Amino acid sequence: MKYDENLLNLAKESLKYRMRCGVNNIFEEYESEIENVRSLLLRSSQVGESNSLIIVGPRGCGKTTIIQKILLELLSDETFNQNSLIVSLNGLIHTDDRIALKSITTQLDLDNATQGKSFGSFAENLAFLLDCLKAGDNRKSKSIVFILDDFDLFCGHHNQTLLYNLFDVAQSAQAPICVVGLTYRLDVIELLEKRVKSRFSHRQVFFHPKSDPMIWIDKLKCFLKFPSDEANVVKIPKIRNKMLTFVRNQYNPDRYSIPTKFQADWNQQVDKLFKDKGVLASLETIFCLDTTVTSLKNLAWDLISLTITENNPDWNPSFVTKTLESSIDDDKVQILCGLSVLELCLVIAMKHQTEIYDNDPFNFEMIFNRFQKFANASTTMQGMVERNLVLKAFEHIKALELIVPVSNLATARQQKMFQMHRFLLMPSQVKNAVNKYQNLPVDVSQWAMSSIA
Repeated sequence: MKYDENLLNLAKESLKYRMRCGVNNIFEEYESEIENVRSLLLRSSQVGESNSLIIVGPRGCGKTTIIQKILLELLSDETFNQNSLIVSLNGLIHTDDRIALKSITTQLDLDNATQGKSFGSFAENLAFLLDCLKAGDNRKSKSIVFILDDFDLFCGHHNQTLLYNLFDVAQSAQAPICVVGLTYRLDVIELLEKRVKSRFSHRQVFFHPKSDPMIWIDKLKCFLKFPSDEANVVKIPKIRNKMLTFVRNQYNPDRYSIPTKFQADWNQQVDKLFKDKGVLASLETIFCLDTTVTSLKNLAWDLISLTITENNPDWNPSFVTKTLESSIDDDKVQILCGLSVLELCLVIAMKHQTEIYDNDPFNFEMIFNRFQKFANASTTMQGMVERNLVLKAFEHIKALELIVPVSNLATARQQKMFQMHRFLLMPSQVKNAVNKYQNLPVDVSQWAMSSIA
């Protein structure tokens, strides 16, 4: 289907703009967790309730994006907007309590109030800032939401003074504040000092990404399609804190005007594209390597930029598959391509062993027997069955950390031929390496691709 180049560029800019502003609804799997955090922040604003919370999840799962999404939704409510202030701190930027306190003062717009004043301690300074925001009882006081990104880095500050004072204010209800920490560390509570831990509410919300490739693929589809609920995007009133970058980059649905028919045709092509088996197979391979939201956005960005042009305005499955494959930069595959043929054969034997026995650990003898069966039937590997030679190749694979020993006292005392190991590669990585390997014997390639070994 032929489209005007200007219209195509406008459509691509529109999709990238939505992606950049983060309005896409790709976090439905965390619906209950999001509701817990939202209700906590809402109670802090409406009834002056003080709380502390830590959000825990792996890197790249969308913790920061989710908290920004929740705050944007709450800020669209005029009452929350007027009664609440938001302070955002990052452990990578605010590396000590002095820098953090200076940023808090600036974000609360209290630089003039503190000018010329000297404070004896951090607690005294923070108490003065909170007093400046009071206007009566707790219900009428300004509610402050503290967002502490990379929360675990704040635990490394001297005496954890910032955390102690924030949690102390939240526990004693001196002022209505809600402290929300974001971290990837499951043991974050153990990083807190005893006095800080005693003042923390021990309320945690865990974000566990589901290991379902179809959910991940649906998220990618969401980035590539025009939304049907564009009119429902709420415009957020202007707030005072200009340091919040996610508020400065608010999404404006009126910024781009794309014809409805073009949007419908585009979405139909995207739906058709995601039914192609080759595209789905490539996406599942990428999913096995990286499931972060950042990589998902980068992938969507590449697809929008590279696959749709004036000469190629349709979503061509073969071209998309090539784009997807070129985006896969797997270091493990590169390592496999640098192995000798004998070492690659042992990796193939390990792949078959783990597939047949459902990822159970193996030792050298098991792999040697499996390789020996293949080598005896092969025309190219018959002279490479010497045990010491194969053992040396096995040790090299271990040194490259493609396999790791199962660590326990029983196996530690065993001879190295009988020590159990686990395979750290995926079958798809081995197959990709076999396909890319230069001048690999045909029978080795066929053995790698066979389902029965």
